[in-house]
Amino acid sequence: MSKFNKEQKIEIYRKWKDEKISISQLSKAYKMNLANLDYMLRLIDMHGTNILNTRKRVYSKKFKEQTIEQAIFGTKSDVQLSLELGFKSIGRLNNWLREYKENGYNFIVKQKGRPARGQRESKIAQGTGERNPKAERRKLAIAYCERIRKKTEGLGSGKRSEEIAKAITDLRHEFKVSLDYVLEAIAEHPELPIIARSSYYKIIKRKPKKPKRPKLIAKIKEIFNHHQGRYGYRRATLQLIKEGWNITEKTVRYWMHKLGLKGIRRNKRKYSSYKGTIGKIAPNLIHRDFFAPMPNMKWHTDITEFHLNGEKLYLSPILDGCGGDIVSYSISRHPDMDLVMTMLDKAFVKETALNNCTFHTDQGCQYQSPQYQRALKLQGITQSMSRKGNSMDDGLMENFFGLLKTEMFYDQEYKYHSLQELTQAIKEYIEYYNEERIKSRLKGLTPKEYRNQASINPVF
Repeated sequence: MSKFNKEQKIEIYRKWKDEKISISQLSKAYKMNLANLDYMLRLIDMHGTNILNTRKRVYSKKFKEQTIEQAIFGTKSDVQLSLELGFKSIGRLNNWLREYKENGYNFIVKQKGRPARGQRESKIAQGTGERNPKAERRKLAIAYCERIRKKTEGLGSGKRSEEIAKAITDLRHEFKVSLDYVLEAIAEHPELPIIARSSYYKIIKRKPKKPKRPKLIAKIKEIFNHHQGRYGYRRATLQLIKEGWNITEKTVRYWMHKLGLKGIRRNKRKYSSYKGTIGKIAPNLIHRDFFAPMPNMKWHTDITEFHLNGEKLYLSPILDGCGGDIVSYSISRHPDMDLVMTMLDKAFVKETALNNCTFHTDQGCQYQSPQYQRALKLQGITQSMSRKGNSMDDGLMENFFGLLKTEMFYDQEYKYHSLQELTQAIKEYIEYYNEERIKSRLKGLTPKEYRNQASINPVF
């Protein structure tokens, strides 16, 4: 602010006060530091323009002592205290505090003129080598306050006591004094936190705690990271039990919370292929009874849409109602008949005995087409459709799409730079979903494991 004279500073103040020009605009116009400008305006507003007439002041040692004690022990900020004291510079108090700490919590009185040969440029304000117990206790209290003021804020009683004990230990070594001396010095300032002598010794003699159940913690982290945050505590518990651990959901939940491991949450969005009645509508044969005791008894399908960098990608999978595994799927940039028919062709090559299969969809235009219905009829598949406007009739597919997008797409779009990368990620996820991802409903088995088991021992 020194490059501006008094008239210029008053002019800036008037523009801010009377013309209501913002500080940021004035800062840009006059090329001033925003913090310095804000301080100058507040200083003039508090003391009037006469504060600019004040000549350079020389501050006594006593005044500096009182000011530094107010800054350290008081509740006012350094800026607020500087304003009240009428300091022209925002950095004056900061410089005093810095010099005070750098000189071992001593006040330095700078001598005027050139020092004589062999003499120090400055001397300690105490003036002699004699000890001043009161001044030493004050220095110790200030040093203590500086150490714990920020460290103990927001801490619980246990952690707070540990920080206090650590600060006291540091001061004992730094000032080379006894514990009683430190406690007495702190006690002279009621606003400073303190602990009892017995508590201090109890804390410093306490042996560091060994981490509880390190193998379990490591395993939980391994499971969570391997599945990329897709496992919450329930599925993590099932995975641990599957690997031979004797553990409860409550324990896993506790440690995941302690470690800050949070599973991905669902997000709901939906693509609709409904375009009215353009073909034959099949009756609803599923009636929301989605699950089947054996593979290839109930199939479900739908189309979902992905948006990436202004482009779209469509996925059409077949989900088996037995174990929830994906029988086949196709991916395309267009939600046309080729997308659906490619999916069917893959499924019919993979599975042949489909005479008892009921294939459930919504009333999308692709599923009303004669081409699609003819393909099902040739395989002996019975067609089923949801009622109009009842998305829950197709709830199994809605659930899968929500799961897929939550675990590999929503809030992760930045990972994919092209539709090709997204396509590959979808393929990898479906493989992971079928072969690795366990389900609570399947008692800790993967969809593929459950399908194989149900093929041998159907669950009716």
